[in-house]
Amino acid sequence: MSNEIKKSENIKSCIILCGGQSRRMGQDKGSMIIQNKPMINHILSTLNNEINEAIIVLNNQERIDKYAEIINIDEYTYPIKFVEDKIKNKGPLPGIMTGLENITGQYSLVLPCDSPYVTKNYINAIFNEINEKYQAIVPYHDSENKLKTSEPLHSIYNKEVIPEIENLINKDSLHIKGLIEKIETKFVLIDNKKILKKEFRNLNRPSDI
Repeated sequence: MSNEIKKSENIKSCIILCGGQSRRMGQDKGSMIIQNKPMINHILSTLNNEINEAIIVLNNQERIDKYAEIINIDEYTYPIKFVEDKIKNKGPLPGIMTGLENITGQYSLVLPCDSPYVTKNYINAIFNEINEKYQAIVPYHDSENKLKTSEPLHSIYNKEVIPEIENLINKDSLHIKGLIEKIETKFVLIDNKKILKKEFRNLNRPSDI
């Protein structure tokens, strides 16, 4: 296995957001043991042979050190970079910005650390939707209200949206769907055939496990 990032315009990056405070769960979710291994490792294993790099965004150096211990980078076919969220405790939007600032390519899939049910089929399907006309590829559930039923934390973003994110953060407008409204977005239906609804199940509370 080589950890060298492919020098190509077609680099597939993935940003994994692990900077949340996990108030409902009561403990750090990404490091929770699910089926005998930390939840983050389920996602990283699914990404094997599907991406060229992963950026894991965490909210402090202590958590970076913790994740560096529980993740064996030699198990994965791509390099993993740990970065500290530039703006803490402001939700996922700053985490997406921090991740985009660190990717090698132009586009990145964003995933939360508490979604262990994402499959290789989904990763392939969403990356295949990339089109240079769009700044984001966003799955949604209901055609009558695409934005309201969208899944912005399982979406692809172009790094050129960084200035727009900065603008929203400066206004303290931290809803990701506010970003999606302002950029060129391609919505992709979650049809339970090509893209399965179960892919978007996440674990927020102890009762979800």
